[in-house]
Amino acid sequence: MRVAIIHYWLVGMRGGEKVLEALCEMYPQADIFTHVVVPEAISERIARHRIKTSFIAKLPRAHIWYKKYLPLMPIALEHLDLRDYDLVISSESGPAKGVIPAPGALHVCYCHSPMRYVWNMYHDYRQTAGSATRMSIPLAAHYLRNWDQNASARVDTFVANSHNVASRVQKYYRRDAEVVYPPVDIAGFARSDSVAPGDFYLMVGELVAYKRPDLAVHSFNATGAPLVVIGGGEMLEKLRRDARPNVKILGPQPFAVLKDHYARCKGLIFPGEEDFGIVPVEAMAGGRPVIAFGQGGALETVIDGQTGILFHEQSVEALLDAIERANATSFDAARIANHAAAFSVGRFKQEMSAAINRAFVEHSPARVRQGRIGLAEDRKRAAYA
Repeated sequence: MRVAIIHYWLVGMRGGEKVLEALCEMYPQADIFTHVVVPEAISERIARHRIKTSFIAKLPRAHIWYKKYLPLMPIALEHLDLRDYDLVISSESGPAKGVIPAPGALHVCYCHSPMRYVWNMYHDYRQTAGSATRMSIPLAAHYLRNWDQNASARVDTFVANSHNVASRVQKYYRRDAEVVYPPVDIAGFARSDSVAPGDFYLMVGELVAYKRPDLAVHSFNATGAPLVVIGGGEMLEKLRRDARPNVKILGPQPFAVLKDHYARCKGLIFPGEEDFGIVPVEAMAGGRPVIAFGQGGALETVIDGQTGILFHEQSVEALLDAIERANATSFDAARIANHAAAFSVGRFKQEMSAAINRAFVEHSPARVRQGRIGLAEDRKRAAYA
């Protein structure tokens, strides 16, 4: 069986790329199709696969300006030749599922989220865009929404990374989606009884507006309590200017530094709304509680009062109140780590494999393909007899 994996772009190793790594382990001979790739920014496991890019990669400074070429990506996807593939898996957050598979192929979409910038977060992105983009984005977004909804019909089976995202798939595409939580490197962040928690809280993630790193920084500015922020992004320099001496903005850090801070922190601050949110599970794998905004994926990973504290308003007052409640709560590190173990890489591969197998059984194009293969094998046996 020939397998093609479609991923929106390969310019770093975030949650979507961790899912791609797991899919690569499941299908080691799969070919990867993407709009643009930065070879030095991806893992060795992904780089071992044959990677084919769309024509977006040939456009000026595509490895930096790839998001500016978003309106061209539907056409680029439809230009990809997938005639030789039996199974197509699209990894969707940016445009990926709009490919045209062969008639007898099975297309499974693992949806991290319908495109945020044209659906649930459209007004947030437009509000923070520059003046030229703010004027042009309505027309482009209208076109992309129509294409995206039509492209959803090319998918045989949707698999969502959370019930939160499954509800969006139903809302925007009118399609049901099975839920398979994404893989988290539980072993890589496993807790150590020899490391005692320190006095600082930690925030980890890309420093962009919707993740609300500003809320974390301003809250700790107000109290003088220690906070460490790890991550890069468009807000990095502004946050460094805003931060008081008790708030350390470290920027992007290697895995060893990240793991060390997870192990030594008092807890994780997670002030944004995420589709699923791998970072809280990484922190919990080390036995550390999570103080999270009680919307989106955090509702499916953080148990209020047991593995962390949920707050329900993105304000300094609400976050500070949640921190006070966390400081007054006696958390069981072993219980927190055991809870995180339910989101392991092995569990993802097992559940994803089962979902794909069910899709092969349920969809007639796959049955037609299997029937043709079976007929060909019968003819070969008859010829040899």
